[in-house]
This record gives sequence, C-alpha cells and structure tokens, in this order.
Amino acid sequence: MSNTGAFTSRTRLYAARVATVAMACGLWWLGTQLGGRNNPIIAQFGPADAVPAFVDLWVDGSAIRDAITSLRRLGVGLLIAVGLGVPLGLILGMRAGVEQASAPVVQLLRMISPLAWAPAAVSVFGIGDAPVTFLVAIAAIWPVALGTAAGVRALSPGWTKVARSLGAAPIEHLQTVVLPGVRPQILTSVRLALGVGWIVLVPAEMLGVDSGLGYAVLNARDRLDYGQLAATIIVIGSIGYMIDAIFQRLLSPRRNRSVR
Repeated sequence: MSNTGAFTSRTRLYAARVATVAMACGLWWLGTQLGGRNNPIIAQFGPADAVPAFVDLWVDGSAIRDAITSLRRLGVGLLIAVGLGVPLGLILGMRAGVEQASAPVVQLLRMISPLAWAPAAVSVFGIGDAPVTFLVAIAAIWPVALGTAAGVRALSPGWTKVARSLGAAPIEHLQTVVLPGVRPQILTSVRLALGVGWIVLVPAEMLGVDSGLGYAVLNARDRLDYGQLAATIIVIGSIGYMIDAIFQRLLSPRRNRSVR
C-alpha cells in the first residue's frame, strides 16, 4: 500500500473512532437525561457532573496516586501469575498424562470466581496489599497457564524430532525448541491475564484498603458524590485501555499499529 493510501486509511479509521466516541457520549448524555427525570442519582452520572469531576481528579493528583497504587498491585499479581502459570502450562502441555489426570482439578479451580476467594484471602493475609495481590494473581494465573499449555500442544512435532535426532537433552529441548516456539502464545496469554487482573483488581480494592481506584469508587459512593463516581469509572476504563494498547504494541512492534 502506498503512503498516501495508508494515510487515507488511517484518517478514515481515526475519523470513525472519533465519531463512535462522540456517539457514545451522546447516548450517555441522553440516557442520564431521560433516566434522571425520575431519579436524581442517575442525573449525576451524566457528563455535566462527570467531566468536571474527571478533570479535578487529574488536577488534584488523586487519580494519579490511586492509579499508581493500583498498577503496582496489578504488576505484582501479574508477576506471580506468570511465574507460576508459565511452568504449570509447560508441564500440562508437555505431559499429556499429567494434563489428563489434573484436568478435573484445573477446570474446577479456574471456574471459581476470584472474588469468591476474598474472605479467605483477608483471613489469611489480613488487610492491605497482600489480599488484593493474591486475588489478582489467582485470576490471572489460569489464562497464562492454559494459554501456555495450548501453545506447547500447537508446536510442530517435527521440531521435537529434529531436536532429539541431534541429541538434545530435555533442558536443551525446552530452551531451544519449546520456549522460543511458545513465546508468542505466552505473551498473548499474559495480555489476556492483564485484562482479567485489571477487572478483578477494582472490586478487590474495596476490601480493607484505603487507596487505589477501587477504594476511590467506594469512597465516592459513601460520600454520595456520584459525579466523581462516574469520573472514577471513566479513569478506570481509560487506564485499562491504555495499558492494553501499550502491551499490544510491545507484542507486535512490526505490525501495522493503526488497528487495535
């Protein structure tokens, strides 16, 4: 595609995105206007209250402080999930017998809502960062583990045959064939885990902590400041979108980045 054609395509894409955002904002305003006629709480969720509150959150620095705290918890939980999930996925993918034997337990555990572990997490770890990090990790570990296992199973059997014919030891086979081959699948799984962890993080931060974006939602509700509550929700969505976009760029630096 020529540079002119690529520029035109990107322009159309950005114009379509702007139009979509404008339409969504219009529906947001209309919905709160109509719903707010009989419910003043819904009216406070409208753009007239949420947008100024959104600006105030960034100006006074509270959104930045809460975002940094939440991102720290997310990062630690994700590191734990990757550190445990990748080895687990490699074992499940490389050992069919282990995968078949453990399938009932794995499937049962992954189908439990991470928030169902919240009372146990608070009882064991107390209040603070630890239970929040645990809930993020328990939510993110399954996308990583199952994605890694799927990547291992998708490897070409010919690669393994070649490695064995050349006398590669098991550890050499893992280092030179399996890990390079499943790297794209692992990174994609980590991206999925990142989204799952971010979603779980917010309700997890409503459990005995006094900072973070989840706490900010709860605090705004307790103060009956529904404009700030709506603004905090927008902050959460905006940051989630940005970290996913950044991670996608890291995943595919050579691809056309104009479409996500």
